Amino acid sequence: MSDISFVRTEMLPERAPPASEVGVLGWVRHNLFSNWMNSILTVVSLGAIYYVLAGVLPWVFLSVNAPSLSECREIMIERWGSTHGHACWGVISDRWLQLLFGFYPKALYWRPILALLLLFAALAPVLFADRVSNKLLYLTAIYPFLMPWLLWGGSIWGPICAAMGFVIGYLVVKFVTDMAGTLIATIAAVVAAFAWWLLLSGPVSSALSSIIPLAIESVESRQFGGFMLAILLGVVAIGVSLPIGVVLALGRQSDLMIIKYFCVGFIEFIRGVPLITLLFVASLLLNVFLPPGTNFDIILRVMIMMTLFSAAYMAEVIRGGLAALPRGQYEGADSLGLNYWQAQRLIIMPQALKISIPGIVSTFIGIFKDTTLVSIIGLFDVIGLANAIRADTAWIGIYWELFAFIAVLFFIVCFGMSRYSMYLERKLQTGHR
Repeated sequence: MSDISFVRTEMLPERAPPASEVGVLGWVRHNLFSNWMNSILTVVSLGAIYYVLAGVLPWVFLSVNAPSLSECREIMIERWGSTHGHACWGVISDRWLQLLFGFYPKALYWRPILALLLLFAALAPVLFADRVSNKLLYLTAIYPFLMPWLLWGGSIWGPICAAMGFVIGYLVVKFVTDMAGTLIATIAAVVAAFAWWLLLSGPVSSALSSIIPLAIESVESRQFGGFMLAILLGVVAIGVSLPIGVVLALGRQSDLMIIKYFCVGFIEFIRGVPLITLLFVASLLLNVFLPPGTNFDIILRVMIMMTLFSAAYMAEVIRGGLAALPRGQYEGADSLGLNYWQAQRLIIMPQALKISIPGIVSTFIGIFKDTTLVSIIGLFDVIGLANAIRADTAWIGIYWELFAFIAVLFFIVCFGMSRYSMYLERKLQTGHR
């Protein structure tokens, strides 16, 4: 009887994986049709998507462009025999500049455009610190004073004198800290800065303007509007509310009872009042408490209220990040001999902000979308302008096209913020996945 057993001395060549396990077909099989329940849900979802797109795509692309809604409808009836299911993008072609810039003078459109471009440049070293030169941080520092001058115009000395308040505060902190301690130096710096802004800034600015008249054409706040106004309010509220929120979150955890109760009272009061109520206070009631003859710009009042509202919610988000840190982080900072502010700046706050990134960005997106509420108090933001356009005899009855255009504008900004949030989370990911 012969022995036919043998030992293989060569490896079999590798075979290509089955076509049903790799590529698009493999992805579809594993993610969409992995079992009977997923298969049913996939089929139902595809049917729903087809139903929506079958109505939306013809409405978007089988459209007309005419100078009025009545002419649009005439063209629709001539082409398709019906006005149903077709958009009239003529209103966007006719009014898109107004929807973007409001009543801002057309000859000065370059100023808000330049302010927007400089905003991107000023944010670049903050958002992408590892990819952008640190020299742009100088632009980041001066942008909060350059932007109002570009938009409102007037004398250059006003923004310069406003910036001098911060310089004075910095100098006070630098020279008083060694003599009286950090807390006293901080209080003295705040008092000195406000004294400069309230008492000396105006006269000094006027004197410098009379000596060296450097100015550009002024634009009144009532000419602001459109999506530009939403960007302006959103950028200010987002940029200022984050540091205020950090201070409020730290103050809420402070051992000093006065500071703690003040922060708790402020946060709970602001979070317990609707934003629209605060906007009505800014629009109607705030002037009652100001001295007679005081001219407090309505946009500035709205900025302050929206910033305070966002800061209260930001404080709670950051407080959640602080509460998530283990006690060992605080003990480690103490063991290194760091004082309170050093520990917060180097160890505690970076980790708390990292944990709080999703909540922070959600608050940013929420406050940016809430800028549309200013149309209720008479400011012509993009929603207010849409209502004004619909009141025009040429566009009476138009609706979906305007709000679809506005939705796209807000989606671009909000989607961009959410994508950056995900990028930042991946960049700062240090744990095991």
